[in-house]
Order: sequence, then structure tokens, then C-alpha cells
Amino acid sequence: MAVFVLDKQKRPLMPCTEKRARLLLERGRAVVVRLAPFTIRLKDRIGGAIQPLRLKLDPGSRVTGLALVRESEICDPETGAVERLEHGLWFGELAHRGQAIREALEQRRHYRRARRARKTRYRAARFLNRTRRAGWLPPSLQHRLDTTVNWVERLRRLAPISALSQERVSFDTQALQNPEISGVEYQQGELAGYEVREYLLEKWNRRCAYCGARAVALEIEHIVPRARGGSDRVSNLTLACRPCNVSKGHQPIETFLKGRPALLHQIQAQAQAPLKDAAAVNATRWALFNALNATGLPVETGSGGRTKFNRTRLDIPKTHALDAACVGTVDQVRDWNRPVLAIRATGRGAYSRTLTFNNGFPRGYLMREKRIHGFQTGDWVRAEVPKGKKAGVHVGRVAIRRTGSFNVQTPGGTVEGLSHRYCRVLQRADGYGYAFQPKPDTEDARRAA
Repeated sequence: MAVFVLDKQKRPLMPCTEKRARLLLERGRAVVVRLAPFTIRLKDRIGGAIQPLRLKLDPGSRVTGLALVRESEICDPETGAVERLEHGLWFGELAHRGQAIREALEQRRHYRRARRARKTRYRAARFLNRTRRAGWLPPSLQHRLDTTVNWVERLRRLAPISALSQERVSFDTQALQNPEISGVEYQQGELAGYEVREYLLEKWNRRCAYCGARAVALEIEHIVPRARGGSDRVSNLTLACRPCNVSKGHQPIETFLKGRPALLHQIQAQAQAPLKDAAAVNATRWALFNALNATGLPVETGSGGRTKFNRTRLDIPKTHALDAACVGTVDQVRDWNRPVLAIRATGRGAYSRTLTFNNGFPRGYLMREKRIHGFQTGDWVRAEVPKGKKAGVHVGRVAIRRTGSFNVQTPGGTVEGLSHRYCRVLQRADGYGYAFQPKPDTEDARRAA
């Protein structure tokens, strides 16, 4: 994974290799600024040569893929065509906490309803004075937009990014439901069929709708056969393995599943239900596109079908980060098999001062102080315990206590009851948790695709 580099005046320079960063630190020419993403600052240099860098995003409802690539051009000796070559420098996967926000708001709504129900005096209804500003998004989706834009700005402060690429729509639901719409690029030529197939794979959980088989070749199957008037609309399509597809043939689904009424009802209901993840992505695609345009950098967009086409053509396994590297116009991608920084949005705590039982009554009070002995929950610390049962070096996120006895969450588990005297801050809490994922397993990732 490339190391971000800042000059003496904290302006971004070209990322360097881990080996070069280690030599600069050993020779005293640089200091560490951040551990995740790992960043150093040079002591004896101002400015430097800049090469074109592009930050590519694959927005998802739960995880957003990030890929920082260096662009160059090569000439094909046979055809003479100029191709865009991308070198992978840094990859990240940003996990959102939209579901946690939704659950917290739902709990708050129950608390408010119970509190108002306990009051016996009459109060006039106030629901008519609630208005929403233009461009309003639900808090769970607004969080997804804000965290994505936040990381774009963070990476711009760490690297001289000159262009952005965004997968603006994973699935164009209007075009999927109306295949006769013309003028859409992926409906023509070599991209035809990629959008529909990828949508169905996500909607039907990558398994046969009839027998539930996984990790087998799946075929697109018409619920109402075309021979009986069925259409090509996505609401009439599902996935089936070859034996089930042949066995069903031109039979109506009611006849084929005559002895399994529960499965028949499930398939009919799931066929009409929209894909929630696609709806969440589509709800924020234009807001994210406008926010990226506001940065002043050129923004390239692409569809989910083009992303999958690029990934399949280049024989790259499927992960969120590598999907981001395949967004937009891609001719070749090199150095993509790198570790990935997993970024998890954890929040910055809660306003509530108590924990509650299921019925809403308090069951304990939380600390009023945010910091104890200079530490706060979420800090990345290094604890060096000299003796005892917990002797050793423990590195991870800390959870503070008023007594000064802290818990440190390490990759191997949680170490409880460490004194604050043994702890040293490596990186302050910033609302995110970090973990380093190894290089993707090529065979497993390709089977999942």
C-alpha cells in the first residue's frame, strides 16, 4: 500500500512506497502524521513533481469502495490506439452506519410517543408545521453522502488528486423496467445485458430461486414464460440453475410449484419488490455527483454495468475497492492486488446520558466527562504492560473508564483492565475505526462475482 507524503508546509506530494517511507523515517528526514491512512511529512522539502492522480468511487448502500490510481497513457503497437493505463496506489472500503442511525431514530420516536402519551392535558396537533428543505434526504442516507464526501476531502489533503470518477448509478431502474427506452449506452453493443444480470444477482442473492443452489452457473429465467405472454421487464425475471430452468420449461410457475405454495408466494412477492440497496444508491446519486462537482475537479461517471464489464474483461476479482478501480473508462489496470484499508464509521458517541431497559426506563448513567487522563473512547493507543497476566504490548482502540482502568480492543480480542499509565496515544479518535485487510484471495473473489 502506498504511503501518503506531505511536504514541509503540509501540502500533498506524490505517494511513495513503504520502503522509501521507512528509509525517510530512519534517516530522520520525515515524521509520522497519521497511522491510518499512513501519512508522513518531510522535514526538508517544499513542493515537488506531480503526476495525474484519480480518485475513483463505487458508492454502495452499506460499503463504498475507494481507489486511488495513477494515470498514464500507452500506445498499442499493433493498432496505434492510445490507451489509458491505471496503476493502483491505495485502496479503501468505507463501511457506513446508516442502519444504526435508522435504529437510533426509531428508538427516539418510540420514546417521544411514550412520553407524549403519558401527558393527559390536551395539546393541538402540530404536524402541519413540519416542512423539509429542498434536497432533503433521510438521516441514514445523508450520513452516507456526508461520510463519502468527507473522505474525498481527506484524501485530497493527503494526495494531489486531479480528477474524480464516480459510479453514478448501480442500476438504472427505469431502463431496467422499460427495455424499449433508447439512447442508453449500456443497452447497445458489448455492454448489453450486464445491467440486468448484475441487478438480478443482487436481488436474488446470487442463488437459484427454485432450489436455492449457490456457486453454480445461473441463467436468467422468465417467471411468466415468453411463450405465454411474459415480458422482459425485470419484475418478470429471476435466476435459475440449468436443471431447474430446463425442468420448468414453458410451464406456468403456478404449475411448476404446485406442491410448494410457500415458495411460490415468496418468489411472486420478491419479484415485485424493488431492490432496497439500489433504491438507496439511486436516491443519493445526484446529490453525491453535485457534491463532487463542487470540488472543482473534473468528474467522470459510469454505470454499474460498465464497472462489471471492465472487471470481467480485465479478469479482476470482485471487491468493493476493486469495483471502484473499474469505474468509468478503463483500458488497463495494474498493481491492483494490494492490501485494503477497511474504514468503519463508528460515530462520535451519543447525546444520551443513560442506558435503558426494553421498556425505556433508565438502567444506568453514563459518564459526563468525555476525556479521562487525556484519553477518550475511540483513541488508537499502544499499551505496554511490563508485568502481570496482561504483560506485553497491546495496540488498538481504547474504551475509557472513570477509574482510569481502560479496555483496549485489539485484533486478537479485548484486553480489559489496563491502567492509563501504560497507554500512549497513537492517533486520536476521528469517528472511524480502521483495520488492514490482506490482499484479496483471487479464486474466492472470482467465485463470489
